[in-house]
Amino acid sequence: MQRKLTVILSADIVGYSALMERDESGTLARLKENRKSLFDPRVASQGGRTFKVMGDGVLVELPSASSAVTCALDIQDAMEVAEAHRPETDRLRYRIGINLGDVIVEGDDMYGEGVNVAARLQALAEAGGIAVSRNVRDQVAGKVAAEFDDLGPQTVKNIETPVHVFAVRPKTLGVTTAAADKQQKMSICVLPFVNMSGDSEQEYFSDGISEDIITDLSKVSALWVAARNTSFTFKGKPVDVQQVTRNLKVSHVLEGSVRKARGRVRITAQLIDSTGGHVWAERWDRDLNDIFALQDEISEAIVKALKLKLLPEEKRAIERRGTSNAEAYELFLLARQFERTGSERMKPLIVRICERALELDPSFARSWALMSMAKAELSQRGISGFTMNDAQEAAERAVSLAPDLAEGYAALAEALGRGPEMNLAEGEAAIETALKLDPQCYDAHVFAGYIALGQRRYHDSLRHLETAIALDADAYRPAGMVVQVYEALGDRAGALAAARRLRERCERLLRLEPDHSGALGFFVNALADLGEVDRAREWTKRAVLFDPDNMRLHYNLACGMVKVDADFACELLERILPRMTLGWLRWMDIDNSLDPIRTYPRFKAIYADVQTRLAAETER
Repeated sequence: MQRKLTVILSADIVGYSALMERDESGTLARLKENRKSLFDPRVASQGGRTFKVMGDGVLVELPSASSAVTCALDIQDAMEVAEAHRPETDRLRYRIGINLGDVIVEGDDMYGEGVNVAARLQALAEAGGIAVSRNVRDQVAGKVAAEFDDLGPQTVKNIETPVHVFAVRPKTLGVTTAAADKQQKMSICVLPFVNMSGDSEQEYFSDGISEDIITDLSKVSALWVAARNTSFTFKGKPVDVQQVTRNLKVSHVLEGSVRKARGRVRITAQLIDSTGGHVWAERWDRDLNDIFALQDEISEAIVKALKLKLLPEEKRAIERRGTSNAEAYELFLLARQFERTGSERMKPLIVRICERALELDPSFARSWALMSMAKAELSQRGISGFTMNDAQEAAERAVSLAPDLAEGYAALAEALGRGPEMNLAEGEAAIETALKLDPQCYDAHVFAGYIALGQRRYHDSLRHLETAIALDADAYRPAGMVVQVYEALGDRAGALAAARRLRERCERLLRLEPDHSGALGFFVNALADLGEVDRAREWTKRAVLFDPDNMRLHYNLACGMVKVDADFACELLERILPRMTLGWLRWMDIDNSLDPIRTYPRFKAIYADVQTRLAAETER
């Protein structure tokens, strides 16, 4: 029996059982990705070794007490950033305990009192916190950027003598972590403004006003603002403001209402603090053409009420609306709301609305970007009159007009990466710019995941796709690509968990829109992955009947049928073969979904036919 003195870090997820009960497949997929992209790299960077994984629990050996505390602080800080966009109840949070003690070594495993004490310390830590034994505190005091709160001796299960426990927190002087940054700033959640127009069709306008106030306030450096996806989880629900401030750890909440009628707009807003006290309230009744000045006024009034300083460059940034035409702005809000619904039927309508907005104001970059994304979608489906080159031109116009517009670069990345040349490298450069401008941009994360998948950077792909899934509770496309990434990694358990989540999201959407081609394609893939072969065949036939000319649908259905019927998969590919571009061929080269049939003679013939036709077209 070998014994040694070593440092043990014990970590588990807070409220894991409840998270699994609400969303088993999603929670499991998130935890796997979190371990791969966040937890494990930080352990490795400090020379650590994970020697046991028990569901959501992890035991790690580290070479020193200081490396263990540094590792724990880094993990908790990264978790704060990674999960900040989620509602409080849905966040993954670690409790971490660290002990220096005697252990018994048996092969790669370790056990004994040194391990047991670490596990007990972990149970004593707060959610998102770190607890260490006295001997760890003594070893690292003055050596790491941390402060230690003395919790005194604690009696713990199965340990005879009390354990002296210290809670660890990062020093904020000279070292600003994401959590400390939020604590040092005023913080606010802007709840979705209530539509008081008496017309549900005006919902797009009240939502748009709410989103733009969030965007404006986010430009104030002295203020931390909850992301749109977090704020909109409260839409249409009775809200306890004090509960919101506790759950989101914000100091203030803004709520209000919008009424639009007969060319006028009435907005009420009130700022409430964490005690439930009203800090400020105001009502405006203006001509609709004054909407931009009104939005500026609202944002500046909130900043003033919070007693914050608005820097000149921040004031200028808030006042840059992209258009001074109220009608063009209202049309953009309408098109954006249609895009948010996810309905594919709306894509041609989005293009028409954006075209009208651009007739009113040709310099409105946000309309160019939104139109580009809709055109790219229609081009992928093979709809006549829409090309990826048109989408690229619209995106280039957007970024030339507004070099600080994240959506413009996201649209450009899609047009480049999915275009005739499938230029993933240029698409990657555009997407990096988009994410620098807006780290919470849904479209940027989706396409960053697509690009990383095409470049076989699978862990990067998972990180971006899971972020996109968190940003949109109904998103099916990133959920579908996550399944493919797990398959590429050879992680069968991860793929099955992700497929269950995908099936659930697609079923939810198909109940509302039975012919939604995007959801149909991914739904068939999920059914095939989960062994529901008869349902996969039935839904494939139904999808082809619903949308017989949709190129992307046929391709995605083929990727699902690959797993159950190679000939049916090839038949689906043969139907779109005459319209395949060089970009399609290049994607087929790297698409791991097609790996099971790459040596199948019928597939090889399809691939050769595409190559021959494209070569002949190039020579002409």
